[in-house]
Amino acid sequence: MKLMFASDIHGSVYFCEKMLEAYQKEEADRLILLGDLLYHGPRNDLPKDYAPKQVIFLLNEIKDDICAVRGNCDAEVDQMVLEFPIMADYCIILEGNRTIYASHGHIFNKDNLPPLKEGDIFIHGHTHVWKAKKREHYVLLNPGSVSLPKEGNIQTYGILEDGMFTVRGFGGEIVKSLKV
Repeated sequence: MKLMFASDIHGSVYFCEKMLEAYQKEEADRLILLGDLLYHGPRNDLPKDYAPKQVIFLLNEIKDDICAVRGNCDAEVDQMVLEFPIMADYCIILEGNRTIYASHGHIFNKDNLPPLKEGDIFIHGHTHVWKAKKREHYVLLNPGSVSLPKEGNIQTYGILEDGMFTVRGFGGEIVKSLKV
């Protein structure tokens, strides 16, 4: 199974379109959205082409492909307009004999880990900074931010396929690959 992970759209129709173009090009089986879909939040500037109503329309068009978790900027009012569930704090994806634990990152993070077994994968967004590291007992991943990257990063998403996690920019460039 090929999974695409994306986080922190923050209402940017421009970068939502880029994300969906990448999703089609990647021919992934599922799009896992790691929260902060519509609202930019009080700490962020408005992202390019901030248009949450258009983002709603674009995401609802592929609702059957999406698995999403709630970010710190997501609210019940967002759930009222989105046609797929977004209010869960985490989702669990089983891959062979290990678990992929996906969350936004504001509740569960490297300092407050979810329940993980040896070799499990923990993936989150929230920081707007991509990450791909093997820790002592688990793998820590972050696809970065679709619209508002930090620390000099570019806009990115992640692909997990055949035990390889790859962070990519929307121009197709590979930012990081890690065998997980």
